[in-house]
Amino acid sequence: MTKSPVIKPLVILSVLVVNFITLPSFSQNITRSLHSGPWQFKNVKEKKWFTATVPGTVHTDLFTNKLIPDPFFGNNEKQLQWIENEDWEYKTNFTISKKELENKHIELEFQGLDTYAKVYLNDSLILRANNMFRTWIVDIKKATRKGNNNLRIVFESAIKKGKEESKKLPYTLPGDEKVFTRKAQYQYGWDWGPRFVTCGIWKDVKLIFWNRAKILDVNYIQKTLNDSIAELSFIYTVECEKPGTYYPYASLPDGKAVFAGMSLENENVTLIKGVQKVSVDYYIHRPKLWWSNGLGEANLYNFTIGLKQEAAFIDTQHISIGLRTIELVQEKDDKGQSFYFKLNGVPIFMKGANYIPPDNFFPRVPKHKYKTIAEQAKDAHMNMLRVWGGGAYADDAFYDECDKNGILVWQDFMFACAMYPGDSAFVANVKNEAIDNVNRLKNHACIALWCGNNESDEGWKNWGWQKQYNYTKSDSAKIWNDYTNLFHNVIPKTLGSIAPKNIYWPTSPSTGWGRKESLTQGDSHYWGVWWGMEPFEIYNKKVGRFMSEYGFQSMPDISTLRKVLPEDDLNFDSAAFKNHQKHPTGFETIKTYMERDYKVPIKMEDFIYVSQLLQARGMKTAIEAHRRAKPYCMGTLFWQLNDCWPVTSWSSIDYYGNPKAVYYETKKSFAPVLLSVEEKNDSVYIYLINDQQKDLEGTITLAIQLFSGPGYIAGNEQFKTKANSSTVIGKYAKQKLLSGFDPATFSLQANITCNKDFYTANYIFEKPKNLKLLKPNFHIKMIDANTFELSSDVFAKDVYLNLPGSIVSDNYFDLQGGHQPKQIRISGDQKTDLSKLTIRSLFDVN
Repeated sequence: MTKSPVIKPLVILSVLVVNFITLPSFSQNITRSLHSGPWQFKNVKEKKWFTATVPGTVHTDLFTNKLIPDPFFGNNEKQLQWIENEDWEYKTNFTISKKELENKHIELEFQGLDTYAKVYLNDSLILRANNMFRTWIVDIKKATRKGNNNLRIVFESAIKKGKEESKKLPYTLPGDEKVFTRKAQYQYGWDWGPRFVTCGIWKDVKLIFWNRAKILDVNYIQKTLNDSIAELSFIYTVECEKPGTYYPYASLPDGKAVFAGMSLENENVTLIKGVQKVSVDYYIHRPKLWWSNGLGEANLYNFTIGLKQEAAFIDTQHISIGLRTIELVQEKDDKGQSFYFKLNGVPIFMKGANYIPPDNFFPRVPKHKYKTIAEQAKDAHMNMLRVWGGGAYADDAFYDECDKNGILVWQDFMFACAMYPGDSAFVANVKNEAIDNVNRLKNHACIALWCGNNESDEGWKNWGWQKQYNYTKSDSAKIWNDYTNLFHNVIPKTLGSIAPKNIYWPTSPSTGWGRKESLTQGDSHYWGVWWGMEPFEIYNKKVGRFMSEYGFQSMPDISTLRKVLPEDDLNFDSAAFKNHQKHPTGFETIKTYMERDYKVPIKMEDFIYVSQLLQARGMKTAIEAHRRAKPYCMGTLFWQLNDCWPVTSWSSIDYYGNPKAVYYETKKSFAPVLLSVEEKNDSVYIYLINDQQKDLEGTITLAIQLFSGPGYIAGNEQFKTKANSSTVIGKYAKQKLLSGFDPATFSLQANITCNKDFYTANYIFEKPKNLKLLKPNFHIKMIDANTFELSSDVFAKDVYLNLPGSIVSDNYFDLQGGHQPKQIRISGDQKTDLSKLTIRSLFDVN
């Protein structure tokens, strides 16, 4: 590749400006979307065409045309498996004007084809695609004609293609045929998701017309960042058709634009024919840093950058950047090796969850859903989400919203729970996939880490695959060498060549949960609870350096199940009901844990309610144990944030966006300042976990709150604690603290006052099934149209508010007796009507 001389004019944003309204509003390069079509589709074997939607999938197109029932309803999933074995064809027509045809380049860009596709333009084969995650661009100038043009895409069955590839190996890879297909692995079914192996045009299709030059990519490098100045380099990768002098420029939304080359000589850039890079340096005085949620504002600089030649604007791209530094710190210590992130030089305890695709059919997820997901994470005090490797690289809107809301992203490459082939064609395909997605995401402030895969290393070393598949010694060596090449060589080198300052981690977890090292170094997936059937209390002992996966299931709200199940099927014996629980022993596991801590209800609605309390109890135990162990432990990401369909799963928010009990509990457990109570060695310890960047001091008060209402002060003393720390601020002999009281009849309330701030924690010594609860009488007082106060005459455990069409600010909470009011805010699409409000508590469960 020949490169022109790189000229780097230094431009000071606060000085060299022009009024944006003087700039022409048009660009010479023209982009036209083809999503409106009209598109049609059919089974390759058949003749009749039906209306199609682009972006879309064959399943949703079949459903829209009433050719199949709702895939999510009842047991329909099992009846629709035939779709994955068929080949499907899509077509549309588009017109090209005489003027458009005169362009030097006419490109057809597919942002997402799922997965094996042959593309024909005017009956000429122009593209063979084989990767759902890649962008495909073809110059169709020679194949295009004036007037009507026919575009046709044939999708071959990914199932057939995968099985064909699998037969080429002398051994079976863990993961079966899906590992040969570069498409979302969860589509083949998971223990929380259905099997819908889709195909279709799942992202936009565009025509791009250009003549002089085209910006292929923009990267920015942060050379210097401190309180007084930020020195940046914007690096354009440009394809030039017409050699000459060009001017790179940047504009800001406040109406100011900066040109490289407006006042100084030789600030122009000379481009030659072909692909080359140009670099323009910028200085920003008194830069505003980008901070994660809870530490400051997620400040963003939104640039429109492009190329100008003479009076013409040639091409533009938009880039939103956040000025920040991020490091992954791994240092040897007396217990192992640390694993934590520093943001702008500050050690950060990561609080969050694992994110999966929000639907089995990506294209029908509206953009506002990603906004809601990020805002729900922010409201729950999360500062990190892990994009799990068995789904898909998320939509641009997801990362945009994480940027805006200060949510850091642990980004997996799309490999999970399997071993993958290592032939040259597969590896080259993965390399191009990495190039496309790293280029797309590299400039986002939210990206904290890139991870090679989810649990593939863990599976190979700890899940017994060698014995299960009866590998020979040479087979094992070949599979492991292919794994090492892909995740320790090809992917990190590709990432490094594009975004050298990005952090790479080969696999998550770094060590399996049954091994000692999993708790002393790297990141840990702890599944002793659930898979190991260990009690929740084990979370207090099994704490690693960074807990990137752990979790427990619960059922979604009854209203969610009623949308996909007939009333007659709302029972554990129904095949349709069982189909919405994908873990083979899921309900049995939930019931086993429930028997340990709760009375097992008979009614379905009660069972659902208690299953959510059970999940919340487990996650509270885990999260608080992790946070108490700070700075030994510096991250806790539970499994999982969301759902891809209505199902019993590990999620905290169900498919329809309804928060479960665990969401509200994690919102409390992730608070920047947290009081946590732990029983240990006949003592009661009160911890103050302070994630703020300031010291705290004040007064701690302990009170015995009887369920019948009155309280008794059990202690009152002063405390001091450092910023960004976990500190024991009180230690009490349990026997003395409980003297004279039946632990089944009261709660221990810890309160602290720091200046004008007040924090509280409620702790109960007995398991919920042993509590001697009293029947609460609730009182509601309206404050305004969207706010009310709730109080009770006696202590009410796990108060659940159900207001159809609305989401409340807190739920599944404990309410102290003696008519101590709690204020609740209401949000939703419907006008508040408290006559529809129902309230239940644990007392109501028989």
